[in-house]
Amino acid sequence: MASASSSDGVAGRIRNASLVLVSDNNSTIADIRKAVTMMKNIAVEFERDKQTEKVKDLENSVVELLDLHGDCAYRSSAIQNVANGYQPGEQLTDFQKLLDDEFTKLKATSSSVPQNGHLLRQFREAVWNVHHAGEPMPGDDEEDIVMTSTQCPLLNTTCPLSGKPLTELTDPVRSTVCKHVYDKTAIMHYITSNPNAKCPVAACVGRLQHNKVVCDPMLKFEIEELRSLNKQSNRTEVIEDFTDAVDED
Repeated sequence: MASASSSDGVAGRIRNASLVLVSDNNSTIADIRKAVTMMKNIAVEFERDKQTEKVKDLENSVVELLDLHGDCAYRSSAIQNVANGYQPGEQLTDFQKLLDDEFTKLKATSSSVPQNGHLLRQFREAVWNVHHAGEPMPGDDEEDIVMTSTQCPLLNTTCPLSGKPLTELTDPVRSTVCKHVYDKTAIMHYITSNPNAKCPVAACVGRLQHNKVVCDPMLKFEIEELRSLNKQSNRTEVIEDFTDAVDED
């Protein structure tokens, strides 16, 4: 019993240490996203002044930053996965190798970080709209599923169990299997009460497990983006309502 208790204590310390590492890494991710937003705004100004070469240089820099952004996201996920699955053994653990192997596996099994395409699209669309607002970007057609600046990469916007909007959740988590998002308390109770539980989102067949429902590194950033998009939408609706009222007069 003492050995089991000791192992649990070590595993718990590892998980606590991982939270600190992920938090630090997520601060870097947040800084990168802020930098990309700032560069987008600068590129828009350059485009207005028809300084095409400077816009292209900024786009190239954004691509490089997003590569780093992706690596940080993979690194945070690797830290979480290693910490969640860690069990002490008789031999000393080479954590660097565990993290590097997990990082490599994550990159190999995913062609890209979905948010990177979303952020790059936002940059290019903002520049395009300076002189071509309302026109389709080159390469777009009616059958394309386009991630625009008015969309967010979240698969669902409300928790299927609590019914709360994701923007109101204090502890959101996402399935690593099907990528749907839930309120943590609600989904953990659901999983505990339902052996072999399936995702509660209609038509989703993803299987849920306690250790595969997590607050991944990008989730809170995506929810904050959704919150910002909702505010923009609300402002637009207020303007449209006011315009209608003026027209009626």
